[in-house]
Amino acid sequence: MADRNRRGEDAADDRLEDEAFDGAVDDDAEDEPVSRGGTATRARRRAESADDKAKAKKDTQRVGFFGRIVRFIREVVAELRKVIWPTRKELLTYTAVVVVFVAVMLTIVAGLDYAFAKGVLLVFGNKS
Repeated sequence: MADRNRRGEDAADDRLEDEAFDGAVDDDAEDEPVSRGGTATRARRRAESADDKAKAKKDTQRVGFFGRIVRFIREVVAELRKVIWPTRKELLTYTAVVVVFVAVMLTIVAGLDYAFAKGVLLVFGNKS
């Protein structure tokens, strides 16, 4: 506790921790998640580590070329199912907005190109 006080932590935090966890450990209590200030519990950490080990073991198994292709296609289909597809009306609206925007930008760029071309000919003269 003296180390914590030197590091700037409050002694009241120690009392709260001591009251929340009085040192009595029940074997059945380890499997039940206990919330102490939003920190992870032993049971959760144990479950996550077991999941990580299972994933690591699954990833280390060699999968053939066709197996990888099939897995890729399954993952693509799964991701496409998550997509919120626009309705026909929304699609037409978005398309119209894009076409109008491109037309406006094309007009601006063409106008600037024409103005700069005339300006360069005016400054440097016309050789014809």
